[in-house]
Amino acid sequence: MTVPTLELTGSPFDFGYAHGRAYADAIRRYAAERVAIACSPGWTGRQSSREAVLALAEACVGHHRAFSPTLTEELEGMAAATGLSLAELVVVGGFTDFVDVVASGARRALETKAVDDCTAFLVPGARMGDGVAALGQTWDMHEGSTEHLVLLRGRPRGAPAFAVYTTAGAVGMIGMNEAGLSVGINNLMAADGRPGVTWPFVVREMLTHESLDAALAVLARAPLAGGHNYIVMDASGAGANVEAMATRSVATRLEAEPLAHTNHCLHGATRAVERPRDPASQQDSEARLADAERLLAREGLTVEDLQAVTADTANICHRGEAPRFVGTCGGVVMRPGTRELWAVRGRPSEEPYERFVVGAGAPAAGAGAEA
Repeated sequence: MTVPTLELTGSPFDFGYAHGRAYADAIRRYAAERVAIACSPGWTGRQSSREAVLALAEACVGHHRAFSPTLTEELEGMAAATGLSLAELVVVGGFTDFVDVVASGARRALETKAVDDCTAFLVPGARMGDGVAALGQTWDMHEGSTEHLVLLRGRPRGAPAFAVYTTAGAVGMIGMNEAGLSVGINNLMAADGRPGVTWPFVVREMLTHESLDAALAVLARAPLAGGHNYIVMDASGAGANVEAMATRSVATRLEAEPLAHTNHCLHGATRAVERPRDPASQQDSEARLADAERLLAREGLTVEDLQAVTADTANICHRGEAPRFVGTCGGVVMRPGTRELWAVRGRPSEEPYERFVVGAGAPAAGAGAEA
């Protein structure tokens, strides 16, 4: 499946209005689906009414506005184009953080049953055959999400141009800017969820900066709504993996060995605020982590090798199963030093990657779409 792309220009409101107008029907369908899922005990540990869920989302809106007025203006443009409220759009874009907010009010801890999710990794330049550091991931979600994947290409005023691989209605999930700063994510299940800022706002705000340290500072100041793991790398090849729960985080800097991460916390500080995981879900996350580490444990890696990691069907790339039907919906590999981003819509084991170059004059050779 070809990756749909949309060019965004003008003001932040213009960005959001163009995004909303281009995918209005899809965003409205996705909003209805995600609000309904957020009401269900399968994702949050409690049955909630639509009114209660949207009240919690409304409580998050002010945090988003204070964190990034610019991105809130973009969300307002999308609301104008789709007829949805800002609260509904918070759920559409930040669903996997937002369910942590809903779950935190449950009377019992949620056991996460059979939820397979994203596998992410950072690879130092010393392990790559061409010496250029890289990062990549699968993107896993309930399988109806595949049809909503798009590549947004934006040229904001006063900030670097960017390309983000995201779902219709989300301001950004995985992306790179023209300075090479690149950000990926994978989900964590936080017990300390609270009204706050959801991860798409954090990703896009990080992409207004150029260095690893500046991007990490954005993450550190965000009043997070829920748990996510962030992989971050800049054009120099400096990288870090950050387990970021709502109230605490742990950062691990990339050194000589690749760093891989799946969906369970690896550090005591973050495990202390992680929702209890069903044993089968924990085993799946551990198996994917072991597979990624094994596949990356060699010298002379290529971009094609990294794409093959995302396509490995032993555990990493998979179809969804009942009751949640969470499966691999896409994948991304990024090489910040050359401003190249490869994306696939659908399972990487079945669909080809497409190559994009981010920013005019980027130091990359060969054919490709300029983002």
